[in-house]
Amino acid sequence: MKQTFLRASLGLLLGAATITARPALAADVVELKQPNAAKVVVMLRFQNGSASDPKGKEGLAYLTSQLVTEGGTKELTASQLKDKLYPMAVRYGARTDKEVTTFTFEFHRDFLDQFYPVLKGLMLTPSFTPEDFARLKSNQLNYVEQVIRASSDEDYSKFALEDQLFRGTRYQHMTRGTAAGVQSLTLDDVKKFYAAAYGKNNLTIGLSGNYPESFVQKLKKDMDALPTATVKPDVPKAAAPKGVQVEIVSKPDALGSAVYAGFPIETTRAKDDFAALMVANSFLGEHRKSYGKLYDKIRTARSMNYGDYSYIEWYEAGGNNMLPVPGVPRHANYASIWIRPVQIAEGLRKQYPAELGDLKVGQAPFALRLALREMDGLVKNGMSKEDFELTRTFLRSYTKLYGLTSAKQLGFLLDSKFYGRKDWLQELDGQLAKLTLDDVNKAIKKYWQVQNMYVTIVTDDSEAQPLAEVLKTNTASPMSYAKVVREGLPKEILAEDEQVATYKLNVTNVKVVDTKDTFK
Repeated sequence: MKQTFLRASLGLLLGAATITARPALAADVVELKQPNAAKVVVMLRFQNGSASDPKGKEGLAYLTSQLVTEGGTKELTASQLKDKLYPMAVRYGARTDKEVTTFTFEFHRDFLDQFYPVLKGLMLTPSFTPEDFARLKSNQLNYVEQVIRASSDEDYSKFALEDQLFRGTRYQHMTRGTAAGVQSLTLDDVKKFYAAAYGKNNLTIGLSGNYPESFVQKLKKDMDALPTATVKPDVPKAAAPKGVQVEIVSKPDALGSAVYAGFPIETTRAKDDFAALMVANSFLGEHRKSYGKLYDKIRTARSMNYGDYSYIEWYEAGGNNMLPVPGVPRHANYASIWIRPVQIAEGLRKQYPAELGDLKVGQAPFALRLALREMDGLVKNGMSKEDFELTRTFLRSYTKLYGLTSAKQLGFLLDSKFYGRKDWLQELDGQLAKLTLDDVNKAIKKYWQVQNMYVTIVTDDSEAQPLAEVLKTNTASPMSYAKVVREGLPKEILAEDEQVATYKLNVTNVKVVDTKDTFK
């Protein structure tokens, strides 16, 4: 199972680092001093994100942050900045999530004096030119209207689930906004939001690396020139679904069915029992790990797709990141299951016309039933002692890899502050060490269930209506194998298939949505 454990020491990663938090003039300051580091990392985190977007202006927080870092300053245009900074190999950018926006600047300490005026100019005197605004708004609108629908059905299903899960709240829309929201944005909107959202009273300054004390004081003093923020994110309480509520997004030429299912949970990293749920979640479906039950049952045993995972908080850019990234802390939380695309009936009929030529529905209902049945089994039976010990041992090593870089270490420290903790990564190993099997099984029963959840399925338009009928009527959905595949499977798998095919889902509503009508 977990025969080889990834091992790293966070202490070694930090070297001689020391962590301090001190009062600032107005902003809070978190420092991660690393005397031997060649790089300096500055993070400026504001307690405002897409949940602060005004109604009808969805996408404003994201566009504003991009204009700050992708535009110019009072002294230099965006093009001049690129020419000036290229020899310094500086990296900087903005990440906007639901409740926070983080500006990150990474540079060699030898360029501190040369780069700092640029950092200051970007944050305090951004140029906000019409040309930069038009360019970045066009890119953002293209993403909302085209890219998200065409590039990744997995991400599409994730954002569609949040649209359903947080409907009617300021968490509902993607951080990049809605089509109508982005279309409505003006340069004046950006200037007003910049002044209202990025304030010295909602700013936390993060610093890591090797830098003089004079730099800390200069940064604090300069950021104190920011105005006082007058807006704050609207944090929702997600409504619990009544039964399993399914929305099927119908799009032309989809190659498979991407499934995402989830439900609200009342725990975050702020609570100690989050560590217990981490163990259960890792056992069920750790991201990008082949030992999880979901991966084992759906991919390994049945070769249905290329990944099946579970989560107990938002996982940023799961298709690109092997490990969780900081910068996306949230107070409103949910658990979820991600079934990456499984085959549709049209594709199976073409592959096996003689054997599956009459197939009406592909593998999505079987995969959904199998995944929820696995979660249901954990809720009812809990983990075994052996599985608990193996999973906890793995996590105690694996989580030490979360902070492999100075920027990630600093980012997780800022996340810790968001959740009211001092240093979550350092505290986590102690929490895991103290856990008992009973703690984990209690957390499973407290937070997980399969009777009430939201499900989104992005699928081909040829599959949408037949799939909807199967789910509405709870019709049995046998697994679709070619004969040669079926003959090579163990009897245990085939016997389990029969049980999965008739596993009852508590479906109370099924709706088919045209892809053109999403994120509008």
